[in-house]
Amino acid sequence: MKVAKSLSALALAGGILAGGIAFASPAAAVSSCSDSFAHQFNIIFPGQKPATTYYIENCADVTSGKVTASSSVSWNIVDDQVIDNSKRFTSFKITTRVESRDDSGATDKIVASKTCDWTSLFNANYSGPGEVTPASVCTVPSVTYDKNLYWSSDSTVVYDIEGDGKGAITKQLVGSPLMHG
Repeated sequence: MKVAKSLSALALAGGILAGGIAFASPAAAVSSCSDSFAHQFNIIFPGQKPATTYYIENCADVTSGKVTASSSVSWNIVDDQVIDNSKRFTSFKITTRVESRDDSGATDKIVASKTCDWTSLFNANYSGPGEVTPASVCTVPSVTYDKNLYWSSDSTVVYDIEGDGKGAITKQLVGSPLMHG
């Protein structure tokens, strides 16, 4: 038993070092998340609204033979001298995806996705929630996990800043590390 646990830990460590997570049993709960600081971006708003940094973390979770993807967002204003706390966005949406591929070098295939509209949330809470709340997590419904595939989650953000005249801006975010096994 002790040797089996050591081998599982070694396999997990090897999978992480190889750029993904490998694990022995799909019944075990495993998460693979991106670094939210790698997915941060600043938005400069027109007028007297403070610049804001947004952080998004993409996660893929495997539990009881199912895989789920989620994107969590937090944000903070850069300058706390808020003069204008009016509407920031005409639209801010994120599409989160569960993706699989046949091998680690193959192209992702979208298995399931969900689009969440965070426009009202961001406009009502200009300085950020302080921490991630259920309202700031976009979760894709679970799909059946196939241990022969490589799994990950990623997301695309599309936002339109109120009053800047530039229209919608799209950001493709890097996905979570691959999970396999």
